[in-house]
Amino acid sequence: MSILGVWQPNRSFEYGLVQGSFNQERYVKFMNQIADKSEQLLKQTGRITVIVQDNSPAHTSHFAREHWQQWQSQGLSLFFLPPYSSEMNPIEAQWHQLKTHEIAGRIFDNEYDLANAIMEGLEHRSQHAGWILERLTLKSAYSHLASEQML
Repeated sequence: MSILGVWQPNRSFEYGLVQGSFNQERYVKFMNQIADKSEQLLKQTGRITVIVQDNSPAHTSHFAREHWQQWQSQGLSLFFLPPYSSEMNPIEAQWHQLKTHEIAGRIFDNEYDLANAIMEGLEHRSQHAGWILERLTLKSAYSHLASEQML
């Protein structure tokens, strides 16, 4: 299971959860949804959205870079951390808390049970912290694979 999230401290947490990894296509689908929300925020408030992220190959691929200008026009700016400096990204502490407090020490029979535990853990953390939590779905062009690969 892989999770990709956008966290605004004390306000909101949006995430996508997939079986396997977040490849460039899944990353772009996720970020397109974030860009659409950013565009709404820009129109309503005049504020841009800044996403802090690492230099994952999915984040910096040619396919992703092709979308940067469009995202920027929608009010979404990307800020890349220096390589090997994940400790500078506050969302890493949230992933750590999820792993060590919400799902640690549990054994899962399958990916479905693990996915449910992750979603329940994030729900618990959001209730405790007072965030608005939203799971973004990543619809696949391959509908017969959607239930197997994307949750």
